[in-house]
Amino acid sequence: MTRLILVIWGLCFQMAAFAQSFDHSHEAFSDVLEKHVVVYDDNLKSAVDYKQLAQNRQRLDSYLTSLSQVQKNEYQNWTQSQQLAFLINAYNGFTLQLIIDNIAKFESGNAESIRDLGGFFTSPWEQDFFNLLGQKRTLDWVEHEKIRVDFDEPRIHAALVCAAVSCPKLRAEAFTGDQLESQLESQMFAFLSDRDKNGIDEKGLYLSKIFDWYRDDFGNIRDYMRQYAGALTNKAEHKQRLNSETPIRYTDYNWQLNDVQNR
Repeated sequence: MTRLILVIWGLCFQMAAFAQSFDHSHEAFSDVLEKHVVVYDDNLKSAVDYKQLAQNRQRLDSYLTSLSQVQKNEYQNWTQSQQLAFLINAYNGFTLQLIIDNIAKFESGNAESIRDLGGFFTSPWEQDFFNLLGQKRTLDWVEHEKIRVDFDEPRIHAALVCAAVSCPKLRAEAFTGDQLESQLESQMFAFLSDRDKNGIDEKGLYLSKIFDWYRDDFGNIRDYMRQYAGALTNKAEHKQRLNSETPIRYTDYNWQLNDVQNR
């Protein structure tokens, strides 16, 4: 009995030690992103060198393993900012894994976008291909059942990147709890400053389909966009058009892979 107690105590000690050692700087993920994400168009867009990442995936795999080892009780003891940063990085990191796991399909031409990785009955976002918080999970679970349920934060839609050209840029650094506010704000500002996706012109407001798909998360979309008038346009006459009656249209979504060859 004494030996059993010692074994249990030892396991508890190891779990506690791991909990204390989790790296909330997400330095390993930042290292991956810095090496394989190319930022361009005045820092408004980015693309991923998936081929290079697939050939040098050990750092990413190790980081994702560290995420999978986090247990629910450990996660629950973190601050909300640490939790949200963890989930955003998990979504983006496991999306990278999904692409490089299927890199041969893209290289052969059998896949052109992440949507081509789904099955007959499930989309790629519905496939449970990784572990998180103690269970097999899907990307949809991370976004729709966890992040959007637990956090009232619409700016996550400028931070979660589903490997498509029309997505917001994949940030070339990991999200962290202590910098999360400024990172989310800069992501939304950059996304709305990308004239291929968002802006104000003579016809009114044009926005990414993301703002249509998730309109409930933003409340009154025109009121929300007034906060970012400076990102949407630098023309005073266009800013004046942003009112309660401003027409809104949504831009076509380009699902082509956000690979460096497609920028």
